[in-house]
Amino acid sequence: MNTVHKATSAVPTSYGASERPPRGDYARAGQVHADYTCPQNYAAYTEQDHDTYRRLYERQAALVPGLACDEFIAALPALGAKDRIPRFEDINARLYKATRWEIVAVPGLIPEVPFFTLLANRKFPVTDWLRTPAEFDYIVEPDVFHDLFGHVPLLFNPVYANHIQDYGKGGLKAFGLGACEQLSRLYWYTIEFGLMRQTNGLRAYGAGILSSGGELQYSVHSEKPNRIALSPERVMRTRYKIDSYQQTYFVIDSFQQLFDLTAPDFTPLYQRVKAQSELAADARLPEDATIAP
Repeated sequence: MNTVHKATSAVPTSYGASERPPRGDYARAGQVHADYTCPQNYAAYTEQDHDTYRRLYERQAALVPGLACDEFIAALPALGAKDRIPRFEDINARLYKATRWEIVAVPGLIPEVPFFTLLANRKFPVTDWLRTPAEFDYIVEPDVFHDLFGHVPLLFNPVYANHIQDYGKGGLKAFGLGACEQLSRLYWYTIEFGLMRQTNGLRAYGAGILSSGGELQYSVHSEKPNRIALSPERVMRTRYKIDSYQQTYFVIDSFQQLFDLTAPDFTPLYQRVKAQSELAADARLPEDATIAP
């Protein structure tokens, strides 16, 4: 399967409650900071790591024109270094000035409450290790390239950045309500695998798509998957695939629409969703507002 990424960075349901995430040096996390953050450990990157990052960046940057949303294209240069893994502090100098966000290093997937708490405080956790050359086209869990290239550019967009903070606040509430599974599906189908309808056609804004060498083209142009106008309730009922291209994509018209759709209190929505049956990843309902590629 020709795809760069099929697992999301810190999606709450990507691991079991008692299972340690499978990769990363967690001895570095929690000893200094209880929120699982740690130093980037920049000196640990090898020249091979920097070369792998450069090749990944060059490939994806060449693919995104005509497939990524305008906001991502405009923000991508703010990421900085293309030929070497960027230093997080260099990105933060630009990011904080733009939207009062900063990125923080983590050794891999982190538990729900620390993840939500970081987002609620405008701190985005970025996995600091990089895939090996053998994993160039496919990696099971997120790495520094997925997180930086896929997620960080859009944090320079004020409306999107505010949405991510509100998602973190909502996640803390969902944790208390036992509704993290429902909210994680919203993360998956928007922040990771969301599409946007622009005047020039469908475009990707989800990080899992933007950092993938294969799914970027597939998500925008293939006739195979469902494309449905975003409805939080429909999303929360829908299971997703972690080991293949998505069978369904949910589409927004703007980041302001995404912000507005996810602004209401989800407490009654969680109750309705829990009372309904789950939907398969490829389910089609008569009431779905479908969108052609």
